[in-house]
This record gives sequence, structure tokens and C-alpha cells, in this order.
Amino acid sequence: MESEEKILVTDKKELSDDEKGLTIILTTDEDDERPVFLAGNFNNWATQDRKYQFLRLENGKYAFNFPVDFKYPEQLIYKFTKGDWSEVEIDRYGNKTPNRFTDLKTGIQEEHVPKWRRNWLPYRPSQLPKVHLISEEFEIPQLNKTRKIWALLPHDYETSDEHYPVLYLQDAQNLFNENAPYGNWQIDKKLAVMSDYGIGKIIIIAIEHGEKERVLEYNFGKTLLGQGQGKKYIRFVTDTLKPFVDKNFRTKPEREHTGIGGSSMGGLVSIFSGLIYPEVYGKLMIFSPSLWVIPKIKFSFLDFFEPMETKIYLYAGGDESETMVKHTKKFKKRLLKRDSIRKKMKVKLSINEEGKHSETYWSDEFPKAIEWLFFSDKEGDL
Repeated sequence: MESEEKILVTDKKELSDDEKGLTIILTTDEDDERPVFLAGNFNNWATQDRKYQFLRLENGKYAFNFPVDFKYPEQLIYKFTKGDWSEVEIDRYGNKTPNRFTDLKTGIQEEHVPKWRRNWLPYRPSQLPKVHLISEEFEIPQLNKTRKIWALLPHDYETSDEHYPVLYLQDAQNLFNENAPYGNWQIDKKLAVMSDYGIGKIIIIAIEHGEKERVLEYNFGKTLLGQGQGKKYIRFVTDTLKPFVDKNFRTKPEREHTGIGGSSMGGLVSIFSGLIYPEVYGKLMIFSPSLWVIPKIKFSFLDFFEPMETKIYLYAGGDESETMVKHTKKFKKRLLKRDSIRKKMKVKLSINEEGKHSETYWSDEFPKAIEWLFFSDKEGDL
């Protein structure tokens, strides 16, 4: 039963009283279980502000009453969301909608939303990044091997002169390949939608894994899986691949614009990439890292490095294994144990209690991580 403290909006005449301020009545053709929020120039465009959550009157109909003491801006500018920009309102064709506005301070403003985004989709094909094959056999001198490597460039890369931040991602086979056996992250589609909101202009360097040698290459040092080649692989990305990318593409090469990331073992090797080369990587995107292979991970080697401003997006799913969330939380706690590091590192920990160890859930997390790491000034959750 709804709280009696909330005003039930059923009669327009009753709500037009000046003392009750402005009421927004929202109807939608496409309703679901997600709550509706108001974001605008009055709350710094916060997308999940509980103070501006709508009351659900019935299926497809919502209401929000501004408090009597609300300080109205000269013009109220706003949008409706289901809790995030990835869940924002769209028009009936799936396109981005312009900001809404009203000069009313009292009475009723009626609005309508045909559709909502869900996890950044749908997307506009014209906004898809340009998928560029750097090489079928890019040489890895550190391992005496070759590897297939891709670059995903902003959709307007060829017609602009901009320089872009760069994110190096492991396991390219599962990032944008529709035929991947276990599904894929759909990063091409997610970046297409994000570009509409001004937060997807980034170059992704996607490095294919070594198939049967994947675990060996991503395993760092001596672990429960044996002696790995992770140190050599990290040197390849840092000393060989990054200089090539910076020379051949319009990048922002500085550490504050450079990130590395991956999932599972790819997440593990990315952790060490960022920690061992803090002067190179200022952003880490770590999804479901295989920390179980190093249950007693130590960070004493960090004593030899000068702490630098670093952002780490750390994700774990509660339905991945019995220890995934526990190990991830423990990793964060141990990493930030030292005052000198805690003052420099911003860590955002994202836990999905229903998340499984699969591309589907990493796909959900990808745009949120990109936004926070590269296009947001928000702090972590320290």
C-alpha cells in the first residue's frame, strides 16, 4: 500500500491549488518494473535521485509533486530516466529525445514517454564505431608470437581531427563478435548509443587472446595455475603495442587518458598492468577478476612506486562462484590499506548479486564503467 504521506494524483482541479506547487503527470506506452526518476537542472542531472522518484499510480501512469518549498529555476529543464542514462527515455523510433522544459511553478504538466532504453540499447547504425583490423599477425616479440588486433574508432573518426582517450581490452573475440560461442559484450553497439550522449568518443584497442595459451599468457607470475607469462604479455601491450597505437592513431597518449581492462583472467592481467605501470595506465576496468589463482595476493611491490592518480572500476557478480564477491571486496580493501595509495586511487565497486560469470553481465557493466572511468568526475565509493 502506498504511503499516505504521498499525494495521490487523481483530480486535476484538486492539484491546481497554488499551495501544492507543480505536479508532473507522466504516461508511458512501455512500462515495466523499473522505477521512474526526474533528472534536470535542479539536481545536477542526477539520474537516480530518490527525492525525485515518481509515484506509480497505475500501469503506464506516474506522478511527481514538487515540494511546497522547492526552489524553482527560472525554467525547469529535465528528462525522465529509469535510474541511469543507459535507461533514459527515447522516442517511438528509438532515438534520443531533446530535453523537456516548462515555465510552470504550479498546476499540472502532462508528459508522455513512448519508450525507454534498456542497457543503452537500441542503437543507431550510423553511430557504430569504425572497426579497423590493425593486423592479422601483430608481432609480440616478448613472447615470440603473433596476434590479431583490432581498433574500434569513433564513428566520425575519419571526418574529424580530434584526439581520443584509449582503452586496451583483452579477449577481443568476445567483445563485438556476433558469432562468439559464449556471447559478446556488444561494445560496438554500446559505444554507438553512448556517442549520442557525448560519452563514447574513445578508441578501443581489442587484443585477441591466445586460444589454448590464453590462461598461460594472462597468468601473472607463479600462481595456483603454475608459472605464467603475464609479465611478458604486459610488456608487449605497454612497450610495443601502445607506442604503435599512439604513432598511428590520433590518441591522447597521457596516462590520464589511457586505460586497460578485461574480464576473468583478462581482468587479472589488467590489474597487474595498471599497478606495475602506473605511469602508463590511469584507468583500470576490472570485471570478475580471477583472484582465486592468487588467494594471498600481496601489494608490497607498490612500495617501489610513487602513487599516482588512478581510477579503478571493479565489478563482481554474486552468482559467479562462492568466492568471487568476497575475493573482489578483499582485493579492494587490501589495495587501499596504505594511506598513500588510498589518497591517490579512486575505486568504484559494482556488485550485481545476480550476476553470472558471462559476457552478458560484462556487457551490462561496460558502458557504466566507460562513463565513470573516462567521462565522469564522480569519486569512487571509498
